[in-house]
Amino acid sequence: MTDFAAARRNMVDGQIRTADVTNLKLLWAFQEIARERFVPPKSVSLAYVDFDMTVAPGRCLIKPRVLAKMLQAAGITPNDRVLDVGCATGYGTAVLARVAAQVVALEENAELGRAAREALADCKNVDIVSGPLASGWPAVAPYDLIVMEGATEVVPETLLGQLSDGGRLVCVLGGDAAAKAMLYLRTGNDIGGRAVFDAAAPVLPGFIKAPAFAF
Repeated sequence: MTDFAAARRNMVDGQIRTADVTNLKLLWAFQEIARERFVPPKSVSLAYVDFDMTVAPGRCLIKPRVLAKMLQAAGITPNDRVLDVGCATGYGTAVLARVAAQVVALEENAELGRAAREALADCKNVDIVSGPLASGWPAVAPYDLIVMEGATEVVPETLLGQLSDGGRLVCVLGGDAAAKAMLYLRTGNDIGGRAVFDAAAPVLPGFIKAPAFAF
């Protein structure tokens, strides 16, 4: 039988700390949250392995190491209102709920949304909503931070438009081995972005680049 507490410690110490994640609140959140609750029953024994965990056709929980590095790069604070785009079964949302003030978790897959609601029923600062990921959730925008739990092949302009002044967006930009984790910052009406580390993740629905026409 898997010792999940030991597996969780090994994940934090062997995958996250070694990736230069030093934010103590983030480390505590990853140590506290039982990732095995968010993966399919057949994959429970693999819950802490360092790969993107498939939870539905074409959908994954991104590596905890990548998620942790993105959140540290974003400078997440206890006062942040966060939009979590592509929350899937809610693992990343659970992490965010431990370190931010409020989380709006957006999911377009109905089955994944139901799983997230069940897993996060006790999280009082989480609101799980349903809709196309590429549209964001403008109803309660703007957000201090937007986290994309997957890659995008295009700059997510609609989501960037839902940031507050001083707000940040973190994502993996690119759908191949040359992809980068990106941090975008809104200052007034201006948006600036920079690559923060090499990363790869499955591309989220609605963020696939349209094919170019060849003549």
